[in-house]
Amino acid sequence: MLSRVADNLYWMSRYLERAENTTRVLEVNMNLMLDRSGTTDEGRWMRMVEALGRPAGVSWTGDALEMARSLTFDAEHRASVTHCISMARENARQVRDEISSEQWQRLNRLYHRVHSADSAQEFDSDISDFFSSTMDGIHLFKGVTDTTMSHGEGWHFIRLGRYLERAYFTATLIEVYHHDLLSAPLQDSDGHQYLELVGLLRCCTAFEAYCQVYTADLVPSQILEFLLFNRDFPHALRYSIDSLRSSITAIERQGNRSSPELNALAGKLYAALSYTTIEEVLSNDPAAYLHSIREQCVRIHDMVYGFYIHYPIQTALAV
Repeated sequence: MLSRVADNLYWMSRYLERAENTTRVLEVNMNLMLDRSGTTDEGRWMRMVEALGRPAGVSWTGDALEMARSLTFDAEHRASVTHCISMARENARQVRDEISSEQWQRLNRLYHRVHSADSAQEFDSDISDFFSSTMDGIHLFKGVTDTTMSHGEGWHFIRLGRYLERAYFTATLIEVYHHDLLSAPLQDSDGHQYLELVGLLRCCTAFEAYCQVYTADLVPSQILEFLLFNRDFPHALRYSIDSLRSSITAIERQGNRSSPELNALAGKLYAALSYTTIEEVLSNDPAAYLHSIREQCVRIHDMVYGFYIHYPIQTALAV
């Protein structure tokens, strides 16, 4: 596969995953605005900005609705929903012949929907419905991708981009929440902390899945354990790292090119999530553990780029 094609498929997937993450945390935070106890609006929204990677130009203005509108429609913000969907469509357009017609139709439809004049009116009239329908469009694209595209090298680059973006976001989100919520026992009497923990789980689409394992008793250590180590839930860190590791293996097998360094780093990160217990994480420094996971995700991205995208011509000729 051409490195240019791999690059476009990889970033198409990462941008769509980023758009979904932004949409979901905006929806969760707008719903939490109904709760006026405990955390201030500014504290809650700045925590969200931290989880989104501190996009340049985004700061608390005192108006949550205006901030949500900016993070949805402002193309100047690299984490905004419309910017991410636009970038995903542009990457897909450059490799139009590598994806199915159904993929292009779904992504093109989503792009025109969020850029239409009616989208702003829908946002103002029913913000929850707008966010839900946007996420539905992204989910439809992912489903069409898995059912209409050959599961070859290109599909694995899409999968690699999706799970690397998801792993980095989940680790960032947990690290941001850890100081305020996960490091303290659930003990407030007004239910505020309980609602905030529900919000964290919903940011990862994990509330129902968590309750199936632990019931609705929200214990910070159990939430941390579930989001870090669950092997079956798609938004858990362990699942994401296992998925991206299997895609790296498949890309190496199908492309007949192997990187021992990349394999070693992905294996090391997988081991850190597979053979570490929650007791070991809590007895040391959970924030440092999460920060290390984020750093290793960045290094995996750099190695993927160095080996598959921006590799020296001498390397290609030697294969």
